[in-house]
Amino acid sequence: MQTEKKGVIFAAVSFIIWGIMPIYWKQIDHVQSDEILTGRILWAFVFTLIAVILMRDVRALLADFKDLWGNQKAFWSLFTASILVTSNWFIYIWAVNHEYIVQTSLGYYINPLASVLLGILFLKERLSRTQTAAVIVAAIGVLMMTISYGKFPWIAIALALTFALYGFIKKNIKLDAMRGLVIETMFMLPFAVGYYCYLFVQRDAAFLHIDWKTDLLLILTGIATALPLVLYAKGVQLIPLYVAGFIQYIAPTMMLFIGVILYKETFGKVELLSFSMIWAALILFTVPKLIAMTRRDHLKL
Repeated sequence: MQTEKKGVIFAAVSFIIWGIMPIYWKQIDHVQSDEILTGRILWAFVFTLIAVILMRDVRALLADFKDLWGNQKAFWSLFTASILVTSNWFIYIWAVNHEYIVQTSLGYYINPLASVLLGILFLKERLSRTQTAAVIVAAIGVLMMTISYGKFPWIAIALALTFALYGFIKKNIKLDAMRGLVIETMFMLPFAVGYYCYLFVQRDAAFLHIDWKTDLLLILTGIATALPLVLYAKGVQLIPLYVAGFIQYIAPTMMLFIGVILYKETFGKVELLSFSMIWAALILFTVPKLIAMTRRDHLKL
């Protein structure tokens, strides 16, 4: 039970960080989305590698890579996961910096439903009647938000699918979170370095060409990327996928408030009703879970 609690805390903190990230990306919206993505990959690799070195885990990292290479299914699964999360990063950055924060929140509302379905279909995870009702209520709320747009919300769908599949793959790869992220970013590093070289040759790079604040924010994208991913990877391995799926509602809720209150994006009556239904589903899902966890703790005492 203590293990599950730790998993919930790790996952929750990761989604709180992701929830406030639109504010961060808005500070560098004068930089092209492709360069921000390139910087995220490069600096995330640098910072996670430094962390591994400081923790004296280099031998373990090399052993992890050797083991992965010996298990080709796991190797290419992690490679696929790195492509999925990189795609998710790019879509998210582009959407935030093009005034689609509310639609990104919709994507991350849909994402837990996708995670729940993956868990049921492939991991044989089961839901209670209350949890099933919560999923149905949340699905109706998300559907109402989708219909209210009046067009296919491709940003939301793409974000939901890429991150749900990423979480599903990571769930099935037993790898230390920090060392795993080093390997994930290493897969994309040659592409990032190559593209940065291209930007500098074409004199299109913002890095080192605007001001020190922009340079610092681009460098710190490495920490902003690595920290929540490491926490998420640690958390998702300790809890059922459907629990991780519903904790994810923290991030889109924060994004929604940021998009509407700070950046004045559209949020009408239909969105409000949908939002209320999703929160009702959250209460329906989490309250019985918390009661059960509390009872089990008392029994142990």
